[in-house]
Amino acid sequence: MTRKKVVRRTDEWKWTLYSNNHINHKKKMKYQILSIVVVAFLASCGNQTNNQAGDDHAHDHEHAEESHAHGHDHDGEHEHAHEAPEGVVMQEIAEGQNVFFANLEDGQVVTSPLTVEFGVEGMDVEPAGQIKENSGHHHLLINHDFIVSGEIIPAGDSTKLHFGAGQTSTEVNLPPGEHKLTMQFANGAHMSYGEKMSSSINVSVEAEAKHMGDK
Repeated sequence: MTRKKVVRRTDEWKWTLYSNNHINHKKKMKYQILSIVVVAFLASCGNQTNNQAGDDHAHDHEHAEESHAHGHDHDGEHEHAHEAPEGVVMQEIAEGQNVFFANLEDGQVVTSPLTVEFGVEGMDVEPAGQIKENSGHHHLLINHDFIVSGEIIPAGDSTKLHFGAGQTSTEVNLPPGEHKLTMQFANGAHMSYGEKMSSSINVSVEAEAKHMGDK
């Protein structure tokens, strides 16, 4: 009788040991699977963050290059209409009303970036938005002639810069060589006052001087 009890207890101990090992193995597998899922999730989040950061950086870099190439001080938040308002009659330009480059002369040799100061006589400079007699704002046309009276000066053209906030100066980056600069005054709807309210000059942009050791 004693021998049978010993054998039975031994069998029970083996079964208990097997059960515990099996349970521990299942728990270990569960934790391993959970760890894999967590790592994969974190990696996915990291890739999305990196991709977003890369897109933002590319966008900022592209915007910076555009600003560097064509200057700044544009309309800002002002909405620019693409068509002239109906029923608007352009006023006649009177004697003594004109625009001019306040700090530049025709044929001048300059360096880039170039500061441009706008001058106007006989009209008031006001932000775009409302059409008022004897008032308007400046535009700078790079390598273009004047805009015909009554025509809308197009937006979105990097060589036709708008200053609808009423700015009277700007700074532009120009590549070396000859360039024609045309100042064009327009009313509150960006409708050009024509040739009489424009002024054109030619400037020569010098190449940046190289220092010793530069290649």
